Amino acid sequence: MDKSSTSEYLKNLTTSPGVYKFLDKNERVIYIGKAKNLKKRVKSYFSQRQVDQKTRSLVSNISNISVVLVDTESDALLLENNLIKKFKPKYNILLKDGKSYPWICIKKERFPRIFLTRKVIHDGSEYFGPYTNIKTINTLLDLINNIYPIRKSNYNMSEKIINDNKIKLSLRVLEKNSHFIILGFEKDNHNSKNLISENKYNSIIHSVKNILKGKFSKSKIYLKEQMIRFSDNQEYEKALECKDKLKALENYQSKSMIVSSKIKNLDIFSIISDDSYAFINFTQVSNGFIISSFNTHVKKSNVTDDKTILEQLIPQIKIKFMSNSFELCSNIKVDSMGYKKCIVPKAGDKNHLVEMSVRNIKNYKINIFKSNSLFKSVNGFQRTLNKLKIDLNMDEVPIHIECFDNSNLQGSFPSSACVVFKNGKPSKKDYRHFNIKTVSSPNDYASMEEVVFRRYSRLINENKSLPNLIIIDGGKGQLSSSVKSLKKLGIENKITIIGIAKRLEEIYFCGERTPIYINKRSESLRLIQKLRDEAHRFSLRQYRNRRDSSFLDSELQTIPGIGEKTYINLFKKFKSIKTIKSKKINELELIVGAKKAKIIYDYFKS
Repeated sequence: MDKSSTSEYLKNLTTSPGVYKFLDKNERVIYIGKAKNLKKRVKSYFSQRQVDQKTRSLVSNISNISVVLVDTESDALLLENNLIKKFKPKYNILLKDGKSYPWICIKKERFPRIFLTRKVIHDGSEYFGPYTNIKTINTLLDLINNIYPIRKSNYNMSEKIINDNKIKLSLRVLEKNSHFIILGFEKDNHNSKNLISENKYNSIIHSVKNILKGKFSKSKIYLKEQMIRFSDNQEYEKALECKDKLKALENYQSKSMIVSSKIKNLDIFSIISDDSYAFINFTQVSNGFIISSFNTHVKKSNVTDDKTILEQLIPQIKIKFMSNSFELCSNIKVDSMGYKKCIVPKAGDKNHLVEMSVRNIKNYKINIFKSNSLFKSVNGFQRTLNKLKIDLNMDEVPIHIECFDNSNLQGSFPSSACVVFKNGKPSKKDYRHFNIKTVSSPNDYASMEEVVFRRYSRLINENKSLPNLIIIDGGKGQLSSSVKSLKKLGIENKITIIGIAKRLEEIYFCGERTPIYINKRSESLRLIQKLRDEAHRFSLRQYRNRRDSSFLDSELQTIPGIGEKTYINLFKKFKSIKTIKSKKINELELIVGAKKAKIIYDYFKS
């Protein structure tokens, strides 16, 4: 377009919301955008102040402009996304992600089923997600199925039969191992307590939807009411089951809550870039819970500035995740993008979420380029340690790592273990067991505080080197207790300390309310898991030895005529009381002689 015709076109352009298409001399679409005010937005491309190289290149190739008017900016977002997918314009950034993420589907049918799927079918069913972590979705489905009776069978009843007034139908429910199993339909029997009417089942589905949206209050009320009703009817086993379900729900809620519940619906976008690539994180918050987190990257070509890249990707991601949020927070300033509020927070929970988003995208960037020259120049354990240093943002390579774990059974025989890795390999001569001394009741936090203090007070007193990294097997509670001990010793700033939670392999840092997630295939995460598993194995061995020794003491020492030497010899050979009881007298004679064998044999057979 020449200058005069462009000026005339812009002069007459509408101020309504819509989508604009830039075409080249061959009538090919080279760019598609959306605008709340078409005239203002399109006019900005032809401004003399435009210095961006990408924009100058784009404008120089424009031969024609086409617009499509819509009612709202939201409609413009949807249309822009569809047109970009259709035309794949040269100057637009496409969300190139071929992964099929899983969703939770509530099927549109009588007595709806709830299941995981990777395929969205537009048949009226409701979909929640997508979820980027399969473990998260399985945990959530297990929770739902443990609390509510959800139909599993795909038994299909025709509308004619279901609506027949002469045939009343309900779901037939069997109860097994505290779980409800939905088998299908049968005639309504008012004498059966295990029948669920359609209205009741729909009420359950409504409660499930609330859980999927991060709203837990109604489900809690439902379980509490059930528990009270069963208790009043003296059905104490069922009341206890309700209590256990309520506890499971509260545990999931406490682990999932990430920010203040005052934050209802919020989308967080962050972007960092280098000369060649831009890296983007999207985090979706609903009712104080993070319900989705998504990372991606794009190669810079015609578009180079972060603001333009993010503004082109936001509509695509928003539609992909079916976000209905009206507020956006980001680490850079962007235009409204269809949101009523778009800010760069400087403090508070929203700023905290943006910082978490930036941390995750930095970690994603590291994982994407784990095969760069740094990791090519070294191999084996050294490469892994270098990777771990970067993933945990440490100042030095963690050549000396120590990991702690607690073991007990309902507070009995509490013990802890510390395993030591040097240069990425186990240093078994440095492994240590700890019998808990100051904690009498089951208290994992206090036990961890005790052993961490004992371990490092001794190293300091003996003038031995401290580790570069401490790993605590547990979440925020165990980590906080361990940090208390480090503060008492004045070394909290000298050592990096993290906690690893088993549920989703979250990595917690001291003073940070939210975790980071290292790529599940990352060699640095595998090293952390290896230390955690080794500490658990070592701690469990000590616990079992103490338990077995105690059981041995309590039984064998009560047998008249059997001394310490005898029962130690028996235990060395047979390992347990159960095995000793099962042996024939001639087998016992081989270990302790005929006289003592007869005493032991007669004792256990009497």
